[in-house]
Amino acid sequence: MAVSENAKAYLDRMFPEGKEGLEKTDPEFCEFFRNFAFDEVLNNDDLDDKTRFMAILATLLGCGGTDEFRVMLPAALNMGVTATEAKEIVYQAVAYLGIGRVYPFLKAANDVMGEMGISLPLEGQSATTPETRLEKGAQAQVDIFGKGMKDFYKTGPAETVHINRWLADNCFGDYYTRGGLDYRQREMVTFCYLSAQGGCEPQLTAHAAGNMKVGNDKAFLIKVVSQCLPYIGYPRSLNAITCINKAAESL
Repeated sequence: MAVSENAKAYLDRMFPEGKEGLEKTDPEFCEFFRNFAFDEVLNNDDLDDKTRFMAILATLLGCGGTDEFRVMLPAALNMGVTATEAKEIVYQAVAYLGIGRVYPFLKAANDVMGEMGISLPLEGQSATTPETRLEKGAQAQVDIFGKGMKDFYKTGPAETVHINRWLADNCFGDYYTRGGLDYRQREMVTFCYLSAQGGCEPQLTAHAAGNMKVGNDKAFLIKVVSQCLPYIGYPRSLNAITCINKAAESL
């Protein structure tokens, strides 16, 4: 088996200066994986390159694929993802994966961007203050999930109501209100974090519904899962499709 012409052409676009991988030690694996990921999967639908690579970066964060993230971040930047967008994908992951998992990715992003001559820090994207983050975060929840989320941060048992408040002021107020990504992009990458992480099916179903409410329909989400399947495998991809179907049925 040889690497197909389609896969070669796409890899040349991803890495115009060339990139040595596992060709010497694992040539057969490289051939069939590249043919699958960069030809068969790639040409299965019409997802644009930028969206594809935003989803892949978020998926690699979700599954803890730090080494592959280092490989794919330069490709993402070569394929239209901006440095600001890439950093926002990393930052937002903290709300869903925690700093314990995300810190190595933040370091990896800084290393890669430094190697590519991108000056850091990037321009700030914060759009809230300590005084406005709760109000704006709560509004973002309503904008994405609907009027049923109005004042959600005030609800729940007394011993856990603070978690709902943190969802509003931290998860949505600190992250979703930032510049660099719009709601549709932020919901898509959140869906990717959760699908790749596994074990979060209730939240994944909820965010599949959130995606659909902001314009990322069922067909789009299935395209995203399909493009990310090579990075997380079949079980979590099939679980994600089940969650998409449940969300579509609920709307």
